[in-house]
Amino acid sequence: MTYLHLSFFSAFTLSSLGLAFHRTHLISALLCLESMMLSMYIALAMWPIQTQTTSPTLLPILMLSFSACEAGTGLALLVASTRTHGSDHLHNFNLLKC
Repeated sequence: MTYLHLSFFSAFTLSSLGLAFHRTHLISALLCLESMMLSMYIALAMWPIQTQTTSPTLLPILMLSFSACEAGTGLALLVASTRTHGSDHLHNFNLLKC
């Protein structure tokens, strides 16, 4: 495993561990999701360089656009939940109450 693969794997692992263990605020969960998407984007963008292919791939740009949509949706949910519940603490949200 090269240093580049190790750094992408460790960035993805650390952000998934952050998502699993630090779920007190919605903004911290959204930041962990964004760092996971960023590490996957960089890994997909470096993949043609590692395999030495000359054809450009469309997959990193497609994933980056989905990541931007996910970030916009997450921030909209953050604003809406902060307005209705008063804070972004995840323990205040109950899906059974409407």
